Amino acid sequence: MENKVVLVTGAAQGIGFATAKAFAETGASVALADRDEAMVNKAAEQLKTAGYKTLAIACDVSDDTQVKAMVTKTVKTFGKLDAAFNNAGIQNVLADAADQTIEDFDRVMGVNLRGVWSCMKYELQHMRKQGSGAIVNCSSIGGILGGPQRGTYHGAKHGVIGLTKSAALEYAAQGIRINSICPGIIHTPMVDKMMAGGQQDILDAMIETVPVKRLGHAEEIASAVLWLCSDMASLVVGHTLVVDGGYSIQ
Repeated sequence: MENKVVLVTGAAQGIGFATAKAFAETGASVALADRDEAMVNKAAEQLKTAGYKTLAIACDVSDDTQVKAMVTKTVKTFGKLDAAFNNAGIQNVLADAADQTIEDFDRVMGVNLRGVWSCMKYELQHMRKQGSGAIVNCSSIGGILGGPQRGTYHGAKHGVIGLTKSAALEYAAQGIRINSICPGIIHTPMVDKMMAGGQQDILDAMIETVPVKRLGHAEEIASAVLWLCSDMASLVVGHTLVVDGGYSIQ
């Protein structure tokens, strides 16, 4: 990714930060975006201190105006946009379908589905001028499976795959590849909170359902995203790459 420019949302921690770091280590200039301004500034500074070219941007992807400004700032700073990982996402409040609230539905859809749509829209506006680019949208194993009390989250993540496939068909002939990735159960700050909160037994039960019998690492998702954005995946278009240790094939 030498001399490439990459934008990563949800980049302050977890999968987003691991992916931003992976892109930076392979030579890319990376714009790290997150709604937590303090955390994304800290993440970008950490990479900059290590000698990498970075830019921190505070952005709530559920706000279309902020998304447009994020993409514009990235292009203005680095001169172009070669790849993007639309990773920002949130969980829904656990509830059965009859008990879910409209407020939580709108909150989750605003970030997890409309946020991806908005990011793609403005990224594509720049990429089509260049006649090149690669986008990876972060879905989830929740995008290919169902889950009790998680209907809103799963509905949004299913939607991400649909958006990805449709856009991939529109732009493949213009030199732009769009794919999605479905992470499984990954060791993230959310998992650390579970362990700190005395939920080790729940975590152990989750791990037991994964054929490889372990949590995934954020770096493993980062490697997959990096590959999808690289020339090594030049014929991969509209694909949904599942990285889950075999969980979804059972």
